[in-house]
Amino acid sequence: MKSKLFVLTFLFLSFISFSQKKEKNEQIEYLVKNKIPSLDIIDSVFRKKREDKNLLEQLVKRSKENDYLEGQFYGSNALGRHYRDRSLFNKSIFEYKNALKLNRKIKDTISEVKILNSIGSVYRRQDDIRNALNYHQEALDKALKIKNPTISIKKSISISQNSIGNIYISLKQYKLALNEFSKSIVMQRELDHKLGLAINYQNIGNAQYELGNLDEALKNYNKSLYYNNLINSKIGRIICGYSIANLLIKQKKYKQAFVTVDTVLQTAIKEKDKYYLSNTYNTLGLTQLHLNRLKQSKNNLTTALNIATAYNVQTIIVKANENLALLYNKEEDYKKAYTYYKKAKEEDAKTFNERNLLYVSQLITKYDKEHSENEIKNLAKKNQIAQLQITRNRNLWIMALSIFALITVVVFSVSKQKRLKNDKRILSLKQDALRSQMNPHFMFNALNSIKLYIIENDKKKATSYLNKFSKLMRKILEASSIQETTLAEEIETMELYMSIENIRFSNEIDFSVIIDSSLNLESIKIPPLVLQPFLENSLWHGLSSKGEGKKMTIHIHKISSDYIQIDIEDNGIGRDAAAKIKAEKSINRKSVGINLTKDRLTNFSKNLINDYSIIYKDLKDENNNALGTKVVIKFPLF
Repeated sequence: MKSKLFVLTFLFLSFISFSQKKEKNEQIEYLVKNKIPSLDIIDSVFRKKREDKNLLEQLVKRSKENDYLEGQFYGSNALGRHYRDRSLFNKSIFEYKNALKLNRKIKDTISEVKILNSIGSVYRRQDDIRNALNYHQEALDKALKIKNPTISIKKSISISQNSIGNIYISLKQYKLALNEFSKSIVMQRELDHKLGLAINYQNIGNAQYELGNLDEALKNYNKSLYYNNLINSKIGRIICGYSIANLLIKQKKYKQAFVTVDTVLQTAIKEKDKYYLSNTYNTLGLTQLHLNRLKQSKNNLTTALNIATAYNVQTIIVKANENLALLYNKEEDYKKAYTYYKKAKEEDAKTFNERNLLYVSQLITKYDKEHSENEIKNLAKKNQIAQLQITRNRNLWIMALSIFALITVVVFSVSKQKRLKNDKRILSLKQDALRSQMNPHFMFNALNSIKLYIIENDKKKATSYLNKFSKLMRKILEASSIQETTLAEEIETMELYMSIENIRFSNEIDFSVIIDSSLNLESIKIPPLVLQPFLENSLWHGLSSKGEGKKMTIHIHKISSDYIQIDIEDNGIGRDAAAKIKAEKSINRKSVGINLTKDRLTNFSKNLINDYSIIYKDLKDENNNALGTKVVIKFPLF
């Protein structure tokens, strides 16, 4: 009888399982056959089945077979989340990056921002600071450019800011982290996004904890726990549990800390996220260490270390090794204590070396500060110009009335001298204002040119290019305080600039300067940094879209006793092709440098007898095919 009942039960369950599987397959086939473009509709079908890895893999497989991009994208994205929640980070990143490629074919900006944040979060869990910052920053930049953002985009902006704050914590820049969290939490309150509020309060608590503000940290941890309880977030309660326990350990309330972390241990074990489980075991082991339960402590710390090592949770690898070193020191096994301490320092060094990005961040912060200061100075100088123009006009009226009333040469002469003095002062201030705009523009381009090389290449080359950049910065800062420079100094600066810009082109550009032997460049004066915008145009409009064999030449020669000529020639794609490419781009680079340069040359020439000229020539072969572009600049000598 029992055996018959067992058979019937087995057949019944098998029938239900078969029916469910058949139903799922029919849903996939319906989506694939009709190529449903709406990701919301796909999500409504799979929302409750996103944990079913086999089903998601089936969706990806069938979508790939039928060239159904939306299905492939949704499946890969869901698999990325599936692996992330199980701390299988390498698999997660693979699936997320595959989803990102597919998304860029679909051109769904909202989904792209979410995926970029997701990839950044996975890298952040591994303490891969460089990649985490890159992806979160890219997500934030794209989200902020969206006009009339939806609630979903606002959430993504908040997530990016929150994640960048966490990266600042990793870089030990806790006040900068708090600044990012304060920006993020404003939007979360506006949206009443309880999960976001729970995460933000938790992160604010972490920053305050690192700053030693334990009362503030505890207050924020409790706020986070309140919101996690509202939304019934098990993961949130786990994080709050071991965070509060770590704080209590800091306050030497070891028994209370033990009860707090032990309460969430079973929940952490049931959850499949090894990142949070390793954190929980590490905190539990630390509390037991302080309570002198050394055997239990050793077991839990070892468990934490094993999980962290298996799933590459770098932060816990460091902390667990440190705590085991403390434990063996307490047992007076100094050899083992030293071994674990040394391992902790080695692992921490791996992570900390990755944080050389902090140096680049400091450079960018320095640039931003200088750019803001220059903007303020520029506005002040423009105000001075306006005031001087008002004064000049008033003097003109005084002069006219004086001539009319007194008809005296003396009054006319004095008024004219005042007007000329004001004109000269206005001209000088205009040049200062133009230069204060030009220098940050030039520095920003140079900084962007070396940023990737610092992050991606070896230390030796990075140091070489940083030395070049520091030399270039010094020249730019020197140029900001002078009205003119020698042509020899300008050519030296441009050669340095091109060596830095050539980084982005893998040093493919053959750059040369040809100078007529009869010229003495030390005696020829021109405005500083005046050639840079023309080189930049050749690089980004002419040569960037060309294949191999990129060349650029500067030829300097004297064409008469009154003029020298500087030819800047490239073998790029030509202005017509560049214009077409520019028109097709969704975001165009603004050529502010050329316009500023023309204004500067106009003001510079006012002090000379002759004027300058700029001519663009399109180089073509006999079949009218583009061979490149030549810019001919004539500089007056007198």
